[in-house]
Amino acid sequence: MSVFSPDLVVPSSTAAATTAAPIAGQLTPVHLAIAENKRHWSADSVIYQVYPRSFRDSNGDGVGDLAGITLELGQLADLGVDAVWLSPFYSSPQRDAGYDVSDYCQVDPLFGTLTDFENLMETADSLGLRVIIDLVPNHCSDQHALFQAALSAAPGSPERDMFIFRDGQGSDGSLPPNNWQSHFGGPAWTRTTNLDGTLGQWYLHLFDSTQPDFNWDNSAVHTEFERILRFWLDRGVDGFRVDVAHALVKAPGLPNWGGTAWGGSSEGFPGHLAPMFGQPALHDIYRRWREVLADYGPDKILCAEANVDPLERMADWVRPDQMHQAFNFPYLTTGFSAPALRNVVQSSLNAFDAVGATSTWVLSNHDVVRHATRFGYDVASPRDGDGVGSGDAQPNLPLGRQRAAAASLFMLALPGACYLYQGEELGLPDHTTLPHDARQDPTFARTGGERLGRDGCRIPLPWRADSHAAGFSDGATEPAAPWLPQPADWQSYARDTQAGDPASHLALYSNALKLRRELKLGTGSLQWAEEFCTEHSLAFLNGSTLVLLNTGTEPLQLPGGTILARSLPELGDSAQLESSEAIWLKL
Repeated sequence: MSVFSPDLVVPSSTAAATTAAPIAGQLTPVHLAIAENKRHWSADSVIYQVYPRSFRDSNGDGVGDLAGITLELGQLADLGVDAVWLSPFYSSPQRDAGYDVSDYCQVDPLFGTLTDFENLMETADSLGLRVIIDLVPNHCSDQHALFQAALSAAPGSPERDMFIFRDGQGSDGSLPPNNWQSHFGGPAWTRTTNLDGTLGQWYLHLFDSTQPDFNWDNSAVHTEFERILRFWLDRGVDGFRVDVAHALVKAPGLPNWGGTAWGGSSEGFPGHLAPMFGQPALHDIYRRWREVLADYGPDKILCAEANVDPLERMADWVRPDQMHQAFNFPYLTTGFSAPALRNVVQSSLNAFDAVGATSTWVLSNHDVVRHATRFGYDVASPRDGDGVGSGDAQPNLPLGRQRAAAASLFMLALPGACYLYQGEELGLPDHTTLPHDARQDPTFARTGGERLGRDGCRIPLPWRADSHAAGFSDGATEPAAPWLPQPADWQSYARDTQAGDPASHLALYSNALKLRRELKLGTGSLQWAEEFCTEHSLAFLNGSTLVLLNTGTEPLQLPGGTILARSLPELGDSAQLESSEAIWLKL
């Protein structure tokens, strides 16, 4: 730590010729601190996403499992997170990595048993970690008993009414009921074959053809999912992250839609226009779910994966009687740009403050290119779900990881809740040279390879540099190869290697999370320090902590203050903020 005297963030070449007014005279209030008696635990939480099949393999079959997660929960507690969010581990044919659920109340044998889940919960509780699980209410697997019953039943039957079946268009019904497209490419409709071999009705699937959409106009669907909520709440879970929360209800009549055919939820089908997204009746569903959670006490949480535009409309999901949180996709998709970041932070705080909620912040997840790779591009970064492959221009990875560290330090100082995706604390990039014959994301197959999909961000984690599969797999004399191949240099990112390096990504995250809690930044305030906000720099004050980010190419002179954390810790007491660096200063 060190104390400096210069007063203004300016290019270092001109610092000597510049003076500035005191910070206190140039602050723009944006967000006020949350009163202690109004906080839900999630208001300032840091929630760590675990993607089970890629987290830790305890039995050597090449796929992560619940027992593997339990083995490493202590590492997450030591990191300083408040909760873990588990992506799906339910019974599933695994056509979409578990988001095609065949039984919502069973653990898939690939991941273990209900006993393994109970052990995980007990261990998490002993470590002071809350557990949130994924819920997938828009669709299920075509192997689910309810859908199999629907296929065997007649048109118009109660069994078929659990899903969205329609007669086809044209004289022989050979055309889909409307022109909707799947998120994964191709039509959103698949035609059935009757028991006598004749062609029958069509069913809707906004995702893969093996993932039929439920019919949320049917009260029986509501009853079924309330049963599922209670099943897991009875087993102690602390809440649910609701997958595709914006898509359950479709517009009456299922009208044609003129959006782009590839089916992206934010780009092709803006949530405020599309007939398959953001319908008003959704809010009644989540009001009821909030009542169900309330039966289990005040600390349970609902988080919406609600990809709707604009931010003010996303905030409708987190009014006091609905969700506690909604993923902030506009923040996730913002590039490494000071003006763009200022705009999205201010817009987010304004929108969520207006409904008495706190914003969330997130840089990576299992559906997008990791930010260490995204930020390695100087121009357009890959679109969500497209992935990066060997045929594309490769990112500048050292630059991407440096920007990722700066972006992470900046994000962790913001008031509100943060979501971390497994491995980002190691600075992991995407696997950008993944062989096409190893890809498993249905997006790749459904688009004939035009969209590479999300496999690159789902590579099994490196735990120990000198072990098989970088320590991902244990429990067998000859462990199987990981379900997705790891890059050749994966050992260099291993957790045990980084644990001994004070300049590592892991050390950066551990230190920042510790300080975030001590300084109460998550429930703090935010004021822009105007004299430090330029085209290439951004600064805000949260309590007595000044946070500065340099997105430009020239170093900047630091203002006075004691260094608390910097994203390039190897610079030590340097009085300059380097290009693509962030810093926290105590004033």
